Amino acid sequence: MAGWMIAAALAGAALGAGASDRLAPLPPYSAAYTPTTVDERGLWQQTDEAERALRDSPAVLRDAALNAYMAKVLCRSVGEDRCKGVRIYVVRAPVFNASMTPNGMMIVYTGALLRLRDEAELAALLGHEFGHFEMRHTLASFRRGRTIGDIIAWTSVLSPYSTLPVSLIQLHFSYNRAQETEADLMGLRYLTAAGYRPLAASRIWERLMAEQDATALGRKRHVTHRYSAGFFADHPTELTRATYLREAAGADGERGDESRDAFLIAMRPWRASFLADQIKLNDFGGSEYLLGELAGGQWTPDLLLTRGELYRERGNPRDLVSAAQFYQQAIDAGCTDPIAWRGLGLSLLRGQQEAAGRAALKTYLERAPQASDRAAMAMLIGEGGVQ
Repeated sequence: MAGWMIAAALAGAALGAGASDRLAPLPPYSAAYTPTTVDERGLWQQTDEAERALRDSPAVLRDAALNAYMAKVLCRSVGEDRCKGVRIYVVRAPVFNASMTPNGMMIVYTGALLRLRDEAELAALLGHEFGHFEMRHTLASFRRGRTIGDIIAWTSVLSPYSTLPVSLIQLHFSYNRAQETEADLMGLRYLTAAGYRPLAASRIWERLMAEQDATALGRKRHVTHRYSAGFFADHPTELTRATYLREAAGADGERGDESRDAFLIAMRPWRASFLADQIKLNDFGGSEYLLGELAGGQWTPDLLLTRGELYRERGNPRDLVSAAQFYQQAIDAGCTDPIAWRGLGLSLLRGQQEAAGRAALKTYLERAPQASDRAAMAMLIGEGGVQ
């Protein structure tokens, strides 16, 4: 399957045809694979056990509306018959990642959801992971050299973000470049067949490249623009992926549905949490770039609040001035989150504007009377400043 699909997609790219004419047709649907050998049954047993552990993990978002939306997008992307064997778990971790196991468990990190712009991009991500599943890449990698002992050893290590077993991530890392390319192009085929905009797939990688550059600049590292795959050494680089996905999309790349409004509505209840997690990464350059991309020239109250937090956390004298401005802009734009007054007060106090800072902190405590840091904030205001 790999050879003809890649050849059809990339060779056709030079012809200037539309994506729907150029990409190879979807393979006939086949039911989920049933393990046959002892090792395969052992692999399935381990992934089933890992899924049970993940299902009970506090890192998983158990929001019925969000989970229903994710399932709906997957089913539109790959088809109702194909999607029935997949269970999607949204895991709270502020990194761009997703993975798929051979037993039908799909994991999507909240850091990925934060970075996507619309439903078409979400469909591209889900379709890519499902492509690995349908083409049984994890099983192929396992047969090439993984042993059941490897799987057991992986499950004993924990992710730094949660109780999520690293084994689930390592299964994703095991794909080679050819398999990643196959999954990219299969995902693009799903995207096009479902009526989504084909260029959504390449846009994801283009923005990730820019974010990596911003991270490097923020940490005073040299930007080479080589876009190395880094830890994913066996994966195509972001530059390679963006290039062949854009070429494969062709002249029809801008046609199709984005469903931006539906995506934003589905993510709205969680965006504040996703943004707060991003700030904790201590990545000023990357976070500043990401906030600018999300704003698109229209800074909403939640983005202004997060930008204030980002600058205050870095804490240089000029940052504190900027942070206070961003907090005030968020408040003026209609922000009702008490954290805006907390951040404003702390920034002003550290900037030697004590009266204004204490006033802002007092407003914070009035708006959040049960705040966990009430005692500490009361001390900053001064005795008698809080009723």
